[in-house]
Amino acid sequence: MIMKDIKPHTLNIIKDSRSITKKIMEEMSVKMNESIAELRQTSLSGRTRGIAWRKSQLRAILNLLNENENRIFEALHEDLGKHPAEAFRDEVGVLIKSVNHALSNIEKWAAPKKASIPLVFFPAKGQVLPEPLGTVLVISSWNFPISLSLEPVIGAISAGNTVVLKPSELAPACSALLAEKIPLYMDGKAIRVIEGGSEVSEKLIQQKWGKIFFTGSSRVGRLIMSAAAQHLTPVTLELGGKCPVILDSLSGLDLKLAIKRIIAAKWGPCGGQACISSDYVLVEQRFASIAVELLKKFIKKFYGDNLKNLKYLSRIVNQHHFNRIHKLLQDPGVAASIVYGGSLDEENMMIEPTILLDPPLDAEIMTEEIFGPLLPIITLERIEDSIEFIRGRPSPLVIYAFTRSESIKQKILSGTSSGAVAFNDTMIQFLCEGLPFGGVGQSGFGRYHGKYSFDTFSHEKAVMYGSYFPEIEPRYPPWNDFKMEFIRLAYSLNIFGLLLLLLGIKRRSRSNH
Repeated sequence: MIMKDIKPHTLNIIKDSRSITKKIMEEMSVKMNESIAELRQTSLSGRTRGIAWRKSQLRAILNLLNENENRIFEALHEDLGKHPAEAFRDEVGVLIKSVNHALSNIEKWAAPKKASIPLVFFPAKGQVLPEPLGTVLVISSWNFPISLSLEPVIGAISAGNTVVLKPSELAPACSALLAEKIPLYMDGKAIRVIEGGSEVSEKLIQQKWGKIFFTGSSRVGRLIMSAAAQHLTPVTLELGGKCPVILDSLSGLDLKLAIKRIIAAKWGPCGGQACISSDYVLVEQRFASIAVELLKKFIKKFYGDNLKNLKYLSRIVNQHHFNRIHKLLQDPGVAASIVYGGSLDEENMMIEPTILLDPPLDAEIMTEEIFGPLLPIITLERIEDSIEFIRGRPSPLVIYAFTRSESIKQKILSGTSSGAVAFNDTMIQFLCEGLPFGGVGQSGFGRYHGKYSFDTFSHEKAVMYGSYFPEIEPRYPPWNDFKMEFIRLAYSLNIFGLLLLLLGIKRRSRSNH
């Protein structure tokens, strides 16, 4: 249909609708700008720099979590079908632990750190002073819509910033809950939630921020970087990638534990819709059948063996992602490689845990992040070949490796690039505040968790306290041989040589003549 075929009355309705939409967007833009301006004013006032304010807001997050736990569970079930145990493990409990860690350490993190100053400048003193970046933007993702919204906010508040949080519109129940509850618990002049879709995100990233913190896809990450470049805004991108599992030829209890932990990292976090989910497994050919049989056994034990009766497995977030994963399985070479599962329930947005043995390496399932409940098994002649296999692909967010071989561990560490490496376990590196979480290359850049979150949202300001005495005259012209030699010795930190020079004992370098 072309415009001339549309009746005048219909055209008027379309024009009126567009006019209304435009007006709504303009009003939304005005309110957004007013909110951001107020947050900037709060930041400039210095109120958020005080440790007492920071602690009060962290405690407010604790209260929000504790007093609304059941509401959070309901929202997560509505958006993603998460079981309360999974919801507490991945969304609530992890935040409680993070807040308590920040409360216990915030004074130490925020305190000035003594910095060394060359003795030649004595009695000058130096320090590094962490200061907030100002007003920051946090854009979170839909797969962990509570924890990945509030975890960066914890770091931003700990560092003394004001914050705009943009939750994912793809988890609407959780987004609405955050928008409702955060103003009731937290300082409304310093922390705001702005809801909306891609058009809201687009307007937000055009603003000037102290920092943009984004969790999501590499496609959107590129758009954010491009927009941030206009204002030279620093950006942290938490993306993803195809996280491999290297499964060495283990036996007995070691093998069973490895298989259980691989399953936990594949289907445990949001049904495989997680950036740190195990994306594929590398095993030796002679060992593949054993691994597959054990995977089948424990999948049935954990989740059931019938698509209609699956338990404890999150559903696919929406029709778009369901169709995307379905398309992966429709590739003839991929379909032929299915050795377990493969059934789909479109009505309930469920996809059965699926194992594939040696799908084509050029198929989309092996070139793009799966982000779903499909697990390819790739066979190799030797497990050592896994190093080259991983190295030939973009750097993943994490490499999981199950092996007792110290030689293989060292080869993985020295021969591959990744955001993290976890030996003989999965996922728990994410829960360790002492370890930075973040990617490298296409899996993202920047880091957070614990002190690293504080650092991510802070600027480390160099401070030097100089003295009027003594004066170092050789730094000023007119130049002569003595001053040249003094500068040479000073840059070499040769204090003894400087003393000899000042006493007139040390001969000047011939190079000065």
